Amino acid sequence: METRIALIGIIVENMDAVEHLNRLLHEYGEYIICSMVIPCRERNVSIISVALDAPQDVVNALSGKIGRLQGVSAKTVYSNVKGGVSLAADGRPQSRQHHI
Repeated sequence: METRIALIGIIVENMDAVEHLNRLLHEYGEYIICSMVIPCRERNVSIISVALDAPQDVVNALSGKIGRLQGVSAKTVYSNVKGGVSLAADGRPQSRQHHI
């Protein structure tokens, strides 16, 4: 299955949404290459970037779910580089190393 490198930029203005956001990121964890959280305490927001290697429909699904959280904004950018990934019998990627 063809995958793409993507980056989801997330701004969290509602800290009550963090628990649900973390559950979503955990749910899509096998696609996440890395993530970075920058707390901006003086404005009470968090800035998060999440890098993924996943099929485009998976990236779109995650970004859409994140964007529907109240007080959370998300934008996605894609690399032009396309590739494939080895899939398990259930259609998910084979296990990969990632750090969150």
